[in-house]
This record gives sequence, structure tokens and C-alpha cells, in this order.
Amino acid sequence: MTVRLSSLFKRALLASAFLAAGHAYAASDADGILVYNAQHEGLTKAWVEGFTRDTGIKVTLRNGDDSEMGNQLVQEGKASPADVFLTENSPAMALVDNAGLFTKVAPATLEQIDAAYRPAHGKWVGIAARSTVFVYNPAKLSAAELPKSLLDLASSSWKGRWAASPAGADFQAIVSAVLELKGEAATLEWLKGVKANAAVYRGNSAVLKAVNAGQVDSGVIYHYYSFVDQSKTGENSKNTALHYFKHQDPGAFVSLSGGAVLASSKHQEQAQAFLKWITGPQGQNVLKTGNSYEYAVGLGAQSNPKLVPLAELDAPKVDAAKLNSKKAVDLMTQAGIL
Repeated sequence: MTVRLSSLFKRALLASAFLAAGHAYAASDADGILVYNAQHEGLTKAWVEGFTRDTGIKVTLRNGDDSEMGNQLVQEGKASPADVFLTENSPAMALVDNAGLFTKVAPATLEQIDAAYRPAHGKWVGIAARSTVFVYNPAKLSAAELPKSLLDLASSSWKGRWAASPAGADFQAIVSAVLELKGEAATLEWLKGVKANAAVYRGNSAVLKAVNAGQVDSGVIYHYYSFVDQSKTGENSKNTALHYFKHQDPGAFVSLSGGAVLASSKHQEQAQAFLKWITGPQGQNVLKTGNSYEYAVGLGAQSNPKLVPLAELDAPKVDAAKLNSKKAVDLMTQAGIL
């Protein structure tokens, strides 16, 4: 009985603390919440541990990739057991959003994120970001030879000189951004150049490793693959450098990781609480102090100091809610890439 009373007392104190701090949700829930997670497992695990520690709310993760999780949610529809959906890139979020499966994100949560990193309709919210970069091997490619634009890589002069991982959601998000910025005809023409010129690898890590080993001169990846490797042994990146396109070029595209609450969730209060936590100071600080090397997108939040600041990337303005992964995949298929 003593142990039971002690446990209840601790939970009561926890609930009181959160209510005093202005949180309008319960501190615990018997069933907890189920998160369909397409973000990197290590980052989401750190978020979950911090959230459960602070709130007492249990979280179960079901992990997969963007396309897998997004399509599963669409297939499950209103019968889905999921409470929250987290993605690496926003096209999968737009897919589920367009199926009408999200509820509105709580206003207090939306207010924690810069307006540039969330769609205006408020049905999902940015939780982190990553920048498109051109990784190259300085022994193979001089600074003077670097492309001015991502679109330059369709030129025959780049045949066999760069690599990509077109089957992955990361590259497909970049194609979606090109589609939104340049239109269907220009995107298809660019993709035909990609088909002719790019060496194909499975995964951004494989692209980075190939460039580092001198197997190919350069590649298109997201920035954090290099930073994560450098934070460890650096064995797969020590012979590489990163080129940021900037100038609002499609190659400067910043991809948003998103978070949303399913309208069918039976734990709305707890699910909204989870989104509020990861977009708030504690959750965004995980991005600054952790080893994911993704960008923080919260108002006033700081990213890892090793990263080029978001404001200096001069990224193109893209409405993440309009990124069309299905159309991008269709065009990639038409170009013979997939």
C-alpha cells in the first residue's frame, strides 16, 4: 500500500506541475498514444523519452519510412489505430492531409513554430528541417567546377559525375520541390537528365560513402548525413566537402519533417500534448544538443552550432502543403528513374 500511495502522490505532483505551467491536458493516460513514426528512430526516441518523463504519458512507436507510413494511414483511413504521424519529409504528410485524415493542430502548438515552417491551414506542423546539399570530393572536383544550380546536373557535362538515391523519400521530396518551383514540363526534362547522368545508390549514406571513396565525384543528399558521420569516426565523409546552392535555387530546398494528429485518434488530448512538447523548448532543444544534426524550427530555438544557420541557406519559398509526392513519383517513373 505504501508503494501504491507513493506512486499516486508522484503522479499527482506531476499533474499539478503541468497544470500550473499552463498545460491544459492530463498528465497521464492509461492507454498512452500510438505514433506512426517515419522520422529517424533515434531522434523520435529522444523526444518520446523526454515527453514521457515530463508528462507521464506513454508512447508506443510504430516505425517505417515516409511512403510506407503515409500509404498505410491512407489505407487504414478512419479505422487507423494511430494517434500521431511524424515524417522525415513533408510530401508524405501532404498525402495523408489530402485524404482528410488530420485534425487541426492546437493553436498554442502552431504558435511555437515559425510560420515559414508550417502550412497555413494548420492541420500539421513542422517539427524539424534538413537542407539539400551537394556533397563532393575535392580531389575529384575543384571549387571552380561546382554547379551553380541543382538543375545544371541535367547537363551532359555532368554525366557519370554525380550520384543520387532516387528510390528514397529524401530525393523524392527534392523532386517534389522542383515540381512546385519549376512546373511539370521543366521537372520532367530535368529528370530525364538525372536518368542520363546520375549514378544510382540506395540511400543517402551510400551516396556519401561513394563520394568519399572516390567512386563518384559528387552527389545530392541532405546535410545531416555528413554531420552525423563527422560526429562519429568521419570515415565515410573525411574526403568530402559540402556545397550549399543558396540563391533560392531548387538545390537549396529545405525539407520539413512534419507532425500531425489523426482526426480518428481516441486520445486527442494526449496526442496534441505530444506535438506541443516536441515543438516546444524541450523538444526543439533535443535538436540542438542531440546527435541528429537536423535543424530546429521553433520560434527562438537554436540548432546545433555546427550547422550553417537556416537563415543563411537562402532557401526557395515552397509551400510544404503543396508538395506532391505522387506526381513526383509519376514523373520519375515516366523519366525511367523508378
